[in-house]
Amino acid sequence: MGPKKKGKKSGGGKFSKMTEEERLAYEEQKNLAEEELKKKKEDMLTQFLKDKLAKEERATKFNINKLNHQWRNIMRENKSKELKKDLEILSQTFERIVDRKDATIKSLAKDLQEADEQYSMALRAHLQNVDSLIDQQKLRINSLQHEYEEELEVVREEFDTERSIMVDQHNIEMNDIADILFAMEQNFQDRENEAKSEFQSMTDEIRNKHMEEKHGLHHTLQDKLEFYWKEFSNALKMYQENNQDRKLAFEELKEKDDISAQEIDQQMRKLTRISEQIAQLKSKMASNAKECEERNRQLKEEREKMLAHFQHLKSQMNKLRDGERDKLTKLTLESNSAIKELKRNIEKLQSIMKLGEICRKFETEEEKVLPFYASSLTKEEQNDVNAAVLEAPNEALVGVMHEYSTLENFWKRFNKVTLDKLALEKEKQGLMVENQQLRTLLKQYLDGISVNDEILSQVNPLFIINNKTNVKLNVPVTDPRIRRPVAQTVIEASHAVKNVLPS
Repeated sequence: MGPKKKGKKSGGGKFSKMTEEERLAYEEQKNLAEEELKKKKEDMLTQFLKDKLAKEERATKFNINKLNHQWRNIMRENKSKELKKDLEILSQTFERIVDRKDATIKSLAKDLQEADEQYSMALRAHLQNVDSLIDQQKLRINSLQHEYEEELEVVREEFDTERSIMVDQHNIEMNDIADILFAMEQNFQDRENEAKSEFQSMTDEIRNKHMEEKHGLHHTLQDKLEFYWKEFSNALKMYQENNQDRKLAFEELKEKDDISAQEIDQQMRKLTRISEQIAQLKSKMASNAKECEERNRQLKEEREKMLAHFQHLKSQMNKLRDGERDKLTKLTLESNSAIKELKRNIEKLQSIMKLGEICRKFETEEEKVLPFYASSLTKEEQNDVNAAVLEAPNEALVGVMHEYSTLENFWKRFNKVTLDKLALEKEKQGLMVENQQLRTLLKQYLDGISVNDEILSQVNPLFIINNKTNVKLNVPVTDPRIRRPVAQTVIEASHAVKNVLPS
């Protein structure tokens, strides 16, 4: 009984030991299988997620493009509505501005009409003045024409005399020149005959020399030609022998080039097909772009037309405004100049009146009673003048002189004052000369009294020989208090101012 039990115990421990190892191996295998399953599941899950992500990306791209297309349509509609509203507002404002400008143009047209009326009035007055000036100018031109014709007659007579003298001299000189030309022609013919004979002999010699040189050159050129032809034939043979191998290689390369040319043609056909597809796509894009550009262009053209019409109206208004401004400035300048001229005339008149009042204070009793000098004309001359004044004027200038006949007394008084002024100036000049002469005499007298080296070296004025002094008196000294009676003469003031007064 005892030994059997021992055997059983020993056998059961061995079995338990084996099962432990198998269990560990089984567990390891099981763990490995589970890990592989996990990896497979993870790979499948990742692949599924990737596929799902790719589908989602494609769907999102499609949806984004769809949304962009819809948003573009909505934005285009909104933008077109906004542009239409802006165009309506702009058209309304433009109409208001045009109405305002039309009103201003009408007011400016009224001002322009008034200015034209004023201008026509000023023009009529100016034309009247111009006509009067033209009449005076015609009279002056007629007088100058008469003087010109008289001078022309004198010059023509002088010219005829000088011309006859010059024609005679010309005929004499032409006869001399004809004789000289005849002598020169004779001399020229002799020289020409000699030159022709020399030329003929020279041409014969040159022709003979040329023929001899031509024959010699022909023989030498023929020898050179034969020599060069032999060398050329030898060189051609050498070239054909040396280039035989190169010719064969060239033919092989030519066959290869034909094959490569066929391949290039195939590739070019492919490229043409691709380029045609690209061109079709581009044409589609261009057609879409053209549609959009056409719409934009129409809108721009409408805007530019409106802007051009506005600019045209603005330029016309500016031109009218500039023209009116120029006319206004011209009128203001002319009015200012007229005002200045009137002021100047008024000042001159006031000064004349003041001077007249001052002159009246200094007038003597005689001048107050007889302010004008007596006429120097005889009775017959005076009667002729009165008859001429009473006659009707036959010319415009005479009529103007008759209009100013009332100023005769004024011109008499003016002439009297001018003559008095000339007399005073002459008397002043004489007194100044006498004063200078007296000063020189006083200086000479003082030099004669004093004694010094400078005076002794000069002529002594007190040294008298045979009742003659060394002093040279240029102007006789007279006593201004003693005056001789002078006959009264009447001289025109203008003649005295032009000819008597020193310049």
